[in-house]
Amino acid sequence: MRGTYTNPVYGDYFADPFVLRHDGTYFAYGTAPHGPDRQVFPVLASPDLVRWQRAGWALTLPPGADDAWAPEVAFDGQRFYLYYSAHGIDGRDHQLRVAHSPHPLGPFADCGSVLVPDDPFTIDAHPFQDHDGQWYLFYARNFLEPDAEARIGTGIVVDRLLTMTSLAGEPRVVVRPHADWQLFQAQRAIYGGVYDWHTVEGPALRYHDGRYFCFYSGGAWERENYGVSYVVADHPLGPYRSPAGLDGPLLRSVAGRVIGPGHNSFTLSPDGTREYIVYHAWDPARTARLMRIDRLVWDAGRPTVAGPTWTPQPAP
Repeated sequence: MRGTYTNPVYGDYFADPFVLRHDGTYFAYGTAPHGPDRQVFPVLASPDLVRWQRAGWALTLPPGADDAWAPEVAFDGQRFYLYYSAHGIDGRDHQLRVAHSPHPLGPFADCGSVLVPDDPFTIDAHPFQDHDGQWYLFYARNFLEPDAEARIGTGIVVDRLLTMTSLAGEPRVVVRPHADWQLFQAQRAIYGGVYDWHTVEGPALRYHDGRYFCFYSGGAWERENYGVSYVVADHPLGPYRSPAGLDGPLLRSVAGRVIGPGHNSFTLSPDGTREYIVYHAWDPARTARLMRIDRLVWDAGRPTVAGPTWTPQPAP
């Protein structure tokens, strides 16, 4: 018997959870209130995805920054690279940056450059390495141009990483908001106009059976309509399409139990046989976004999640 676990698996504020497994240990990086001396991104360590212990802070905010969000870490075989979004440097809103460290616990040192310097708003960087070794970076940006299928708001693009700290500068659209449930705010005043603003963000790529599944979170992060869905392609650069028959989010709120599940990552069980989706959600009182895990199961080539759960589940 593997025992059981019950969500949430960590009791302190831990949003946008990203889990990296390295040398048999799971490391989790998340968004949380700042620590002392401008430290951000708490780091957790676990042997089994269930028992988590604090292991320090990943990063000290660079000069000029007043906040940072959504850390994800990639290992290229030599160094660890932490991708994140910062606010306030040179008076800019959200900008994608990268830091590096020889160890997954850090501390990470900011590389001093902006990954997408010509875009005024970029968030939620997600690095992905394909089978041929090529690295890609998925991230979210804003779109003000409507088309026949997409709504005005925040969407997801993908670009090739030329190095771990530089992009090709050739972003391709992965998915833009396209459904009513992805509404972030009606009649939002932004960029000198007023829009019914829709949002898809928090990309996380999963390769399965020859296809690339880009999971994303849609809606308003602080409300019940926030949830997880996906699009699928035959190549990391797309084109991506919404699967037929998928009506609404794959992972959604449960009234009075789990509010706004989203911004997920993926990992495997310690024996490598079971897949898990790692995500945050508000507690029913909405005092904190907390880290949770649930099984990801493939059924006839399509992903399913038996969650969000809040009762005892078989442990990984």
